[in-house]
Amino acid sequence: MTPFLKWAGGKRWLTSKHREWFDVEFERYIEPFLGGGAVFFNLAPKKSILSDLNCELVSVYETVRSNPSEVVKILRRHQALHGEEYYYHIRAMKPRTNITRAARFIYLNRTCFNGLYRVNLKGEFNVPKGTKTKVILDDDDFQEVSKRLKSSTMSNCDFGTTLRKAAESDLVFIDPPYTVKHNNNNFLKYNEKIFSWSDQQRLFTEADQAAARGAKVIVSNANHSCIKELYGSSKWVQIEVERASVLASSAKFRKRESELVISNYLDADGSFSGVRS
Repeated sequence: MTPFLKWAGGKRWLTSKHREWFDVEFERYIEPFLGGGAVFFNLAPKKSILSDLNCELVSVYETVRSNPSEVVKILRRHQALHGEEYYYHIRAMKPRTNITRAARFIYLNRTCFNGLYRVNLKGEFNVPKGTKTKVILDDDDFQEVSKRLKSSTMSNCDFGTTLRKAAESDLVFIDPPYTVKHNNNNFLKYNEKIFSWSDQQRLFTEADQAAARGAKVIVSNANHSCIKELYGSSKWVQIEVERASVLASSAKFRKRESELVISNYLDADGSFSGVRS
């Protein structure tokens, strides 16, 4: 199933090219950096724990889960009125209800520049209007989205809170901001928050402990020497993968990019080897 949100750093390419890496037995799926939820929607797990530090994003998922028809109704109104002036009018709004907030979030996500989520120091969404004009998409199925989210436990929290719940028979997918040790003075902006190199180190500790408890863990991260060193123990297998960059404004500027997939249950060729705990 196609995610209903476009998200910078989203993993649609991963499920498209390497779906077999997730074809393992598990009882519960855990994802602490939910974003657009590409892996979750592709796997359609029966039980899951989903979280993100972005409280507005989590609210969107919770609202679509409980009120899909009402959200779609407002999206149709946005579709009918969409235009330059209308976009900036909606961007400046502060809706009062969860349903109008969720519809606003989805509308802006689908019509802003490159589907970016970016806020200023006041926490206000500030991405300019993009070129896309469709608010209601051909493959939209919010009833099915709602159905898939029904069995999910959702939280707005730090990744550590979520990862400490991981145990044997869980599949954990971790897709953090790609901070590296010498990048931007050791931090990246993660919505209103800062995701620092110390957060990457703390994330490794939580992932390592989840693996020690018997969880199957797969991490997507920057293909950088400091990340390779961080996950350098024999417990972790590191696989370099290439993907096309999609954030450049023109296709001619989009280059191949390399990322690192790290797991305690895959072999170097991507085959399943069993959990290294």
